[in-house]
Amino acid sequence: DHEDTGLLFQPVPEGQNYGAAAAGGTQCPSVPVSRNNPAKRNCLVVAVLCFGNLINFIDWFIVPGILLDIQKYFGLGDGKTGLLQTVFTLCYMLAAPIFGYLGDRYNRKIILGAGIFFWSGVTLGSSFITESHYRVFVLSRGLVGIGSASYSTIAPTIIADLFEEGKRTIVLSIFYIFIPVGSGCGYMLAATMAKSTGDWHWAFRVTPCLGGLALLLLILLVPHRIQRKTAAHRARSISGTIRRANEKPDVNRTAKTTWCQDVASLAKNCSFVCSSLGLTAMAFITGALGMWVPLFLYRAQLVQGIVQPCFQESCNSSNSLIFGGITIGTGILGVIAGAEAARRLRKINNKADPLICATSMFISALCLYIAVMVAQTNILSTFIFIAFGELFLSVNWAVVTDILLYVVTPRRQSTAIALQILVSHLLGDAGSPYLIGVISNAIQAGNTPSLQRSFRSMQYSFAICAFVGVFGGGFFLLTSFYVEEDRKEAQR
Repeated sequence: DHEDTGLLFQPVPEGQNYGAAAAGGTQCPSVPVSRNNPAKRNCLVVAVLCFGNLINFIDWFIVPGILLDIQKYFGLGDGKTGLLQTVFTLCYMLAAPIFGYLGDRYNRKIILGAGIFFWSGVTLGSSFITESHYRVFVLSRGLVGIGSASYSTIAPTIIADLFEEGKRTIVLSIFYIFIPVGSGCGYMLAATMAKSTGDWHWAFRVTPCLGGLALLLLILLVPHRIQRKTAAHRARSISGTIRRANEKPDVNRTAKTTWCQDVASLAKNCSFVCSSLGLTAMAFITGALGMWVPLFLYRAQLVQGIVQPCFQESCNSSNSLIFGGITIGTGILGVIAGAEAARRLRKINNKADPLICATSMFISALCLYIAVMVAQTNILSTFIFIAFGELFLSVNWAVVTDILLYVVTPRRQSTAIALQILVSHLLGDAGSPYLIGVISNAIQAGNTPSLQRSFRSMQYSFAICAFVGVFGGGFFLLTSFYVEEDRKEAQR
């Protein structure tokens, strides 16, 4: 089960290794990589992928970081403001299955490079959109989502092929640390650029430069082809009996199935389905928090009289800076804690991964509910409980992905990740920013506009997140009932 670029490759003598085996036991000589230090090569590949993931999520959260400025610039209500992130996520999730299909069949390095180039170019172009072209700005966010989908779908599968299961969890944890780190940096970068330049458009002109650097590193440091390992390959590798160069493949084992057959097989995998629904609840919460927390805190501060209404060109960005810092800190700590807890608890309980996810979801839901309820009276307590809520959400990022990678056979992993992205975003953060905004507008409708009413509408809308978190915990509990059987099936 190998990548196929439609090119012809010449066989190489057994004993040479260029980092990737081509179909039928041949290898691609275009990017020679020494066998002397494959660990160093793998670390360089992971470093490049992590840097790309950082930029990916910086781009994702630039808009929430300067949401008040954008809302004022285009003259938007809460509903249309939430639509910006919803369109981004919808395009992201709809493109994910396409890239999952391509990633299971064609060269992944080329797809990654094209995605980085595309989203960086569109982001730069969106910085020149004027206030009379709101729809064009919405379209640009959707196109950025398409580029981001190529990266999030394919990069984890490359890591899965480079590392065996024990090390894979650690490496995936490092990779997924850059989700909260990138998200927090997005808030802070956007707020800092808007404040220092007096023009929020400059926030969209930094990441394209970083994207160009990521593309250059991808071209120079990532091998053109990386061997896609099957479960049988991994088993033989552990025993030291695999013969990569001239081994004749088993046609029945390596034959490519259709996309519909892959989907049908995954739909029967209870662990995959339930964990994906748990991830959907996580996505719903993170999407709502990521879009609305700075604005929610601003309205709470208005009610308390801590700040004055924003009429100047560039609004106060302190909430975005603080929330960005919280997101980075809790994200790093949460991902590391989740990976370490999984590593230790797996030794005594084979169901440890889904149980960790379920527990963290229940605790996160409680913390977020308290944060929303105390916002009108104590901003400090709100920040503290939001931080704990994000901390326990972050515990799950690497663990959920690792569940997928060991309950799904390797040749379906790109498709599985793509489907998980599709479902989690379709039912999760694709709709939650817009839903929160629409509910807020509905609560305000027919009432005399006031600071108190504006705050209450957002507070009541946010309370939905806590209840969704409880449902997410329930789905992870269901996953624990099936995970052992599905894992054994994937190994077979």
